[in-house]
Amino acid sequence: MSIYHVLRVFKVSDYPVMVLRWSVFALAAFMLAGCASSMTRIQTWEGEAAEDEPALLKAPGEIQVARVNGRSMSNFLMDDLALNYDLLPGENQIVFSYKTIWAKTGVVRNGESKVHVVETEPHAVSFVAQAGETYRFEFDRPESRGEAEALRENFAGAVVNRAGEEVASFELWDGKTTSPARTPVSGDTSEMAGTTGGNTLERLKALWQDASEDEKRTFLRWAFE
Repeated sequence: MSIYHVLRVFKVSDYPVMVLRWSVFALAAFMLAGCASSMTRIQTWEGEAAEDEPALLKAPGEIQVARVNGRSMSNFLMDDLALNYDLLPGENQIVFSYKTIWAKTGVVRNGESKVHVVETEPHAVSFVAQAGETYRFEFDRPESRGEAEALRENFAGAVVNRAGEEVASFELWDGKTTSPARTPVSGDTSEMAGTTGGNTLERLKALWQDASEDEKRTFLRWAFE
């Protein structure tokens, strides 16, 4: 199913235009609310929830997590969205970049970007996550674009636990996955086999993520015209 299928369903319906538009606005508000609540906590493995309480990794908006144990993380509409990642207890590898956006000063020519984007090369940390523990990224936060540019050349920091103790330091990612994608260990596999994962919000997010750029533009143009 694509965004075009969604459009076709709405176009052939007999609902008044205003009702359709209010429905679209309600859907947009619902999805934005999801971004602020359920979407801010990401499960990093395939399958059902772990039997043991997962560890939690907090990533500020400047940290763009790309992969966890080789599994690609979802792309979100806002780059500067702070997210929390559930990790299975045990060895985990996190691949990430630092990215910030700075407004340009002075005159901006037509067609020229109004912002400076500062982004580092991919870095990685590997550590053994403890069930129920909370981890976070710790690094010096720049106060100017110049300081951010310096970070791009030498981005240093660490992942620390709830007590502030370092568990892993940042390293340039060599492109290798040291911790393969994992699934939780369950004592009852028959129950998992009959489970259909995902809810309506997850399916909506998946539909949007799979849509092409043209489909997204067409849908948004129709929704707000």
